[in-house]
Amino acid sequence: MQLYSYFRSSAAFRVRIALAYKGLGYSTQAVDLRAREQHGSFADINPQMLVPFFEENGFGLGQSLAIIEYLEDIHPTPALLPSQAKDRAMVRFMAQSIACDIHPLNNLRVLRYLKRSLAIEQSGINDWYAHWIQEGFRGLETLVDAHGSDIRCFGETVTLADVCLAPQVWNAKSMDVDLSPFPHICRIYEAVMELEAFRQAAPENQPDAA
Repeated sequence: MQLYSYFRSSAAFRVRIALAYKGLGYSTQAVDLRAREQHGSFADINPQMLVPFFEENGFGLGQSLAIIEYLEDIHPTPALLPSQAKDRAMVRFMAQSIACDIHPLNNLRVLRYLKRSLAIEQSGINDWYAHWIQEGFRGLETLVDAHGSDIRCFGETVTLADVCLAPQVWNAKSMDVDLSPFPHICRIYEAVMELEAFRQAAPENQPDAA
């Protein structure tokens, strides 16, 4: 297994958590998004020019949730999705509220476009970033309060929702976003980051961290 990754990518962070949680060995190929390496030879590997990108025995797959669901199918234990259909749907609801609604508005290419193409000042970009984090976390805070525990987004075990939550909170903290209105989310983040798989996958512990 090989993962094309960038240490600060929250989407790649999700996949690294899933791989570590399932105890799967893999090699990392760093793609430096700051240096725009995604526009070089990597474009031949993944025409979307996005990380993460996963390869195994000639099979290539992009998009973090697709990769994680593939890993869940071929290595179902330990599970990241509950066994019951309604529970699985709820976990996906939480995960996709992050991966589909929050993250795409704040990823590097969007922030770069705001700055370079629209000439938005950094203070305005910071406001944009914080707005969409807080907008998304408001609904998620209610969901995890209703369906989670003090330590997990859903029930008492690690799920795909936790895998998506941790990188998004890590990014928010790195941008000094005020998370005080979201005590449940913050408490869950602190709990999951105590787990070895999450610590191992954290940006600061990646070979390309700088």
